[in-house]
Amino acid sequence: MVFMQGTARLFNVLRLDVLRSHPKCMTFPKYLFRCLSNKRELKVYNIDVKDYIAKLQSEYLELLKVDSYMSNPRCIELQPVINIITKRDELITNIVDLKELAASPDKDLAALAKEEETELETKLYHLEETLIDALLPEDREDSFDTIILEVQAGVGGQEAMLFAQEMFDMYCSFISLKGWKYDIVDYMGTDLGGIRRGSILVNGSKAYKFFKHEGGVHRVQRIPSTEKSSRIHTSTVSVTALPQPNEIDIRIDPKDLKIETKRSTGAGGQHVNTTDSAVRIVHLPTNIMVECQVDRSQIKNRKLALTKLRALLYQRELEEQLAQQESTKKSQVSSNNRNEKIRTYNFNQDRITDHRLSGVHFHNIKMFMETGADLEELNEQLDRQARISSLLEIVNKFSK
Repeated sequence: MVFMQGTARLFNVLRLDVLRSHPKCMTFPKYLFRCLSNKRELKVYNIDVKDYIAKLQSEYLELLKVDSYMSNPRCIELQPVINIITKRDELITNIVDLKELAASPDKDLAALAKEEETELETKLYHLEETLIDALLPEDREDSFDTIILEVQAGVGGQEAMLFAQEMFDMYCSFISLKGWKYDIVDYMGTDLGGIRRGSILVNGSKAYKFFKHEGGVHRVQRIPSTEKSSRIHTSTVSVTALPQPNEIDIRIDPKDLKIETKRSTGAGGQHVNTTDSAVRIVHLPTNIMVECQVDRSQIKNRKLALTKLRALLYQRELEEQLAQQESTKKSQVSSNNRNEKIRTYNFNQDRITDHRLSGVHFHNIKMFMETGADLEELNEQLDRQARISSLLEIVNKFSK
């Protein structure tokens, strides 16, 4: 095969002898390449982001002119970002070269160039994910491994309580499937089934980074099993994820606590109502009150109640910090109110819609709530959108 003049530079991307010996070349066109129309959109091509990246590159080059650049903190900070940008630019150049080669009259060569182009597009996507992370400041809360996850029935009466139970069970199953650990901190059931509220102490690698996207109002639309007229009811369940700080982060003075014990209420066995195992703690400076009666042991209930109190105090402190910031960054803490639904579970249509993502739907609600695979995928999309939004916010401040 004789190459057209000027294509020698493409040998750094594609070596013809390697391509011709590639086993997949023998089966083309039966071999199915991934469709480029389905590739994920590369968001970093935003013009403002390009200008921001160019500014960082210029800043880095200026820093290199100083003799002490190797010990310059800003230079050290920019080095990983510049390395990623350099690799990204190389990939883009190679992809452009491959597009030219894909137009070759040699069908075998064009097909293999197309395949290689698709593979490099995928690498570019993942590299840009890494670039987004490198450009963003570290979110301290995202590294928290321990959280309090609360599920509470909202509007809808008994139907809301039943769905709250299903949501609670879904999260417990998902946590177990992830290999994480959890303890039930609070659980208030009802005689007719379902729960009014329930809290879980979750411990797993970066648990808050995942569950912060679950915070908000979840809406369910379905025909209750007790409904005779086949009328669809709409109910809501609110979910809150509270990052659990270390004791170093939140110090609680024992003198600020009012601790009471009482006998547990509700079902729970022959001993549950015979001992003062239930614990109520009031934090006097803030008047925050927590209760725990999930265990027969008063000591364990006290420990779990203090854990929940510490999370609530940290949440309060975090909200005060957010209120003082002029940033427009949306966070779970600032948007988690009852008037804002984040997701709808439509049982009649067997469809789940997350209202934060345009055009994203999941079907088979039963599988969604039992396996956790779609929940994981949904979380990845929400996390990427949140990171891109944060990056664009930083870039917009730079461009003003």
